Amino acid sequence: MSSLENDLIKEKPNVKKTGTTTLGIICKDAAVVAAEKKSTMGYLVASKESDKLVPIDERMIVTTAGASGDAQTLARYLSAEVKLFEMANQRKISVKSAATLLSNILQNSKFYPYYVQLILAGFDESGPAVFDLDAIGGMEDEKKFFSTGSGSPMALGVLEDGYKEGMTAEEGMKLAVRAIRAAIERDIGSGGKAIDVAIINKDGIKFTRHDLVKQ
Repeated sequence: MSSLENDLIKEKPNVKKTGTTTLGIICKDAAVVAAEKKSTMGYLVASKESDKLVPIDERMIVTTAGASGDAQTLARYLSAEVKLFEMANQRKISVKSAATLLSNILQNSKFYPYYVQLILAGFDESGPAVFDLDAIGGMEDEKKFFSTGSGSPMALGVLEDGYKEGMTAEEGMKLAVRAIRAAIERDIGSGGKAIDVAIINKDGIKFTRHDLVKQ
């Protein structure tokens, strides 16, 4: 969770703080996203099997960090708007346009913000794309990688060390798993039984699950 989200939550003590680690990586011909599966409510582990990679359509995913209810609502909202755009225009929306739409939704609610930090990743005619968005609509077009949530400092350290230009989706997946594992090792808010990874390319979305117990 970002410092901005923490400041917003301090103003409303009844909002639960949560821990998470998610990330997005730009690869040669794909975008890779990953997340651990632990959800918390204060000091309670509410779930070890939370899904934090939410498909928006067949080539876009939102990763969720922050308040689960807000994140789920936004994902449904964006998914509906993307479908309406496709029906009205008879074409797919670009990842950048979807990110701009999501940014506008967040900005429009800044006085009663959604307590989230999101990554929108996808693949379109321009290739793979990764955008990060904060709780009041700030948007950045990431050219390499990004991570969100309480475990992001640990994950970003691994990504900074291991990322290289032109890496394959398979290499990106291995780096993503290593980064999430590093966060799980050091961040009390990150964990669960597995790591979810999705590769998004011209053929669509491919999900894989990396079981931590077996490893």
